[in-house]
Amino acid sequence: MDVCSSLTHKIFSFRFDSIVSPTGKNRLFFPSHPHKGFSFNVPAAGSTAQVTKCQVRGPEGEDDSEPSIVNSDWRAFRARLVAGEQATKSSAGAPNQWPDLGLTKPSRVVMLGQKWAHPIHEPERGCLLVATQRLDGVHIFERTVILVLSAGAAGATGVILNRPSLMSIKETRSTDLDVNGVFSDRPLFFGGPLEEGLFLMSAPDEGLEREGAAVAFDEVMKGLYYGMKESVGCAADMVRKKVVGLGDFRFFDGCCGWEREQLSEEIGAGYWKVVACSPGAIGLSRVGSVSLWSEILGLMGEKQAW
Repeated sequence: MDVCSSLTHKIFSFRFDSIVSPTGKNRLFFPSHPHKGFSFNVPAAGSTAQVTKCQVRGPEGEDDSEPSIVNSDWRAFRARLVAGEQATKSSAGAPNQWPDLGLTKPSRVVMLGQKWAHPIHEPERGCLLVATQRLDGVHIFERTVILVLSAGAAGATGVILNRPSLMSIKETRSTDLDVNGVFSDRPLFFGGPLEEGLFLMSAPDEGLEREGAAVAFDEVMKGLYYGMKESVGCAADMVRKKVVGLGDFRFFDGCCGWEREQLSEEIGAGYWKVVACSPGAIGLSRVGSVSLWSEILGLMGEKQAW
């Protein structure tokens, strides 16, 4: 078996019915936020479903509990409030609230231009799950930074941002994340143990609206969207029309998923810290960077102590 085939076998062979969480519990994955305009029921054998054009619309009378566009202004406003509050606590000698992350001083918001990050209590779309030292030794999740794509009553889904690419899309010999060779040379990143193809895309709001493509993608935070393999055709159409470029995409094989109670248990057990951050802290250029974990910690306070 050659090296490429060996890597593919080891990394991309997880099954939905055999995922084990950091707490050791088996669980099935049920998407908590079905992509607008698509059904995620298991297709019939031999069938495929893919959007090849951007002129798509959601079903009539669709009741989506989450807004399709996330306004990032309130996040920046909240960050400024948290920064002020933590500055006051720090000056008063408040104890470190993040011992599991090994911070040597009270955590705080470090505002470095367009980059900032601070802890929050509950997962929300566009936040990060940052692995703590309790996941050291757990190969898949050790020192990971996971971008939460959706969070709601049914659970949460996310994608690992800081695992390096091992191959390009064409090397996997899969057409799920490609249309007519448009994305064949793009690197493919490991996004998590659940079998699902998806991508992140950086795009201007006006460009999506002009092409009628906003319904095919979900905005995670200002200017950053995600799409599933069903909407790769629409993404390729946008590239051909020069609405976005090839460098505006990052493709992932696999994702992460939790039922709501499961994620709450893992957070309560100290496996994850929930972090809000600015778009500038996790731009597409940072995808695949093994240093992202320490960079996010640095934006919250002192460097880790271990």
